[in-house]
Amino acid sequence: MVVPELRAWRAARPHVLRVARAVQPRVTRVARAAQPPVRRAAQSVRPQLVRVARAVRPRSGRITTPQLTALAATAGLALAVGAVTVAGPWDSTGQRTAERDWAASRDRQGGADHGRDAGTSAVAPRPAPSAASVLTGLGSATSAAPAPDGKALAATLDRLLGVPSLGTRRTAVVVDVATGERLYGKDAGGAQTPASTTKIATAVAVLSAAGADHRLTTRTVLEPGTKEVVLVGAGDPTLTARKDAGEWASLRTLADGTAKALKARHLDKVTLSYDTSLYSGPAVHPIGPNPNLAPVSALTADEGRTDTSSSGPADRTADPAADAAATFADLLRAKGVDASSPGPSKATGGAQALASVSSPPLSALVERMLTNSDNDIAEAMARQVAVATGRQASFGGGAAAIDAQLRKLGLPLAGAHFTDGSGLNRDDRLTADLLTALLVKAGDPARPELRPVLTGLPVAGFTGTLTDRYSGDSAGPGVVRAKTGTLTGVNTLAGTVVDADGRLLAFAFLASGTSDPMAAQSALDGAASALAGCGCGRPAPSGSGGH
Repeated sequence: MVVPELRAWRAARPHVLRVARAVQPRVTRVARAAQPPVRRAAQSVRPQLVRVARAVRPRSGRITTPQLTALAATAGLALAVGAVTVAGPWDSTGQRTAERDWAASRDRQGGADHGRDAGTSAVAPRPAPSAASVLTGLGSATSAAPAPDGKALAATLDRLLGVPSLGTRRTAVVVDVATGERLYGKDAGGAQTPASTTKIATAVAVLSAAGADHRLTTRTVLEPGTKEVVLVGAGDPTLTARKDAGEWASLRTLADGTAKALKARHLDKVTLSYDTSLYSGPAVHPIGPNPNLAPVSALTADEGRTDTSSSGPADRTADPAADAAATFADLLRAKGVDASSPGPSKATGGAQALASVSSPPLSALVERMLTNSDNDIAEAMARQVAVATGRQASFGGGAAAIDAQLRKLGLPLAGAHFTDGSGLNRDDRLTADLLTALLVKAGDPARPELRPVLTGLPVAGFTGTLTDRYSGDSAGPGVVRAKTGTLTGVNTLAGTVVDADGRLLAFAFLASGTSDPMAAQSALDGAASALAGCGCGRPAPSGSGGH
């Protein structure tokens, strides 16, 4: 069901769209850093918008120019706030409200629901454009739209993917999500270095193996007959020691609960230890110390970052577990419990529980991983696949567990080779065929636990690693959802897009031997935008009257 727009909004919309276009460049720069404050700002703007709307609503049913101007200005501010607050909310179609408005501001054609009716003046504003759904519902909704014709797709994509900027080798697949039918293929089974698109495989594996609702619980225990407190890591890569923890598990909250439990036992001086035994093997990735990934530990706070960042490259501590435990000791002391300098240990089976904090569900961790291309979360998720399936929680064990879990799901793994969960290792190999199969599996209505794989994908021009891409006038912004991948000489893009006919497609483009990463990114973005703008529906059978 489509709700028609109010006439007042029809008149106000051009003003609002101009405001949205004007603020969008600033919005994209601050979106990632400002999400928590902006959520609060959005909440504060809403009552003001409601009050203005009530104030300008005349009893006669008509609206004056000054009233319209006030409403448009306030609505424009609310839209700008909504554009930044891209983490939510979802509307009934599975499309974020801000994304819909941004897509509309790109002047996408439509308006079938908003056209003039018999009672509309001939001088009324032109019909407002309708934005295509960003995440179209699956099933009958997508099946009703015509699927693209393979020849039409090939005519477009062969040209766009054949440019020199995409290097010496490129592979590509486009699949109809509703049916799983391959609509376009270029060396579909050719395995290439996937870079960070590997995270799509990691996401599917961990959600199917451990469950979307699973949480990682960091806890403290007291060894019986002693004053030894053990801080036990559970592999939560989002555990934070910052004052504003947001939705993530807080080391401060854990310290508060631990101090309270100790004082109830009349203990104000303890020996502090920490347990990282959940993980095994080398902590440092084969690429060596790197600002893109901290040493992987079952106990870490703020991803071992030495600054206030929450995503992207940053200097990291060499020993995240020791640093997290030292911070925890300081927090205990601040609560009146004298804690010794911590050292490594292992909790025994008879240890008494003191306190615990749990991460958000894995669905939230997976979304953050995909949106920000977070390597720390990715390697933690690979180890969680290993834990859930009884394998060694190491780089090698996690990689083997991902492979086994995807085989269990019946996915096409010919030529695939995993060495990690993040895609930082150049020895990883995936095919365009596998990447699109993973996306189709995530869109299967029978596998709702996998839906975060789709909802976590960055949105073109909006979120995560696509925030500063798709800035032109293409059909991609707000409509393309895709995981990026970049290593020296490697550029990849895999995700979903709703085409001009309303069909949901999954695509994977992989290029290697590239020498200009920006030109390669632009070429891949252009190919995805071409899918979004493609009205390539198959011709209707003779005598059917078209589609």
